[in-house]
Amino acid sequence: MTVDKTMSIAEVLEMDRQTAPIMMAYGMHCMGCPMAMMESLEMAAGGHGADVDALVKELNDYFAQKEAAK
Repeated sequence: MTVDKTMSIAEVLEMDRQTAPIMMAYGMHCMGCPMAMMESLEMAAGGHGADVDALVKELNDYFAQKEAAK
């Protein structure tokens, strides 16, 4: 699984709900907001002053570690 900054918050959460704490660490505490769920990671990070590239890297690192543990 690979995450990119054009993906919506909902798409990432559908891949794995355990990604929520990672996004929340970047200031995205709006996981339940219907409009926010449709935003891309880039839009959401920009709205919260977060570094989208760092967020995407951390999400991809999470998925890589999860895959390696299988």
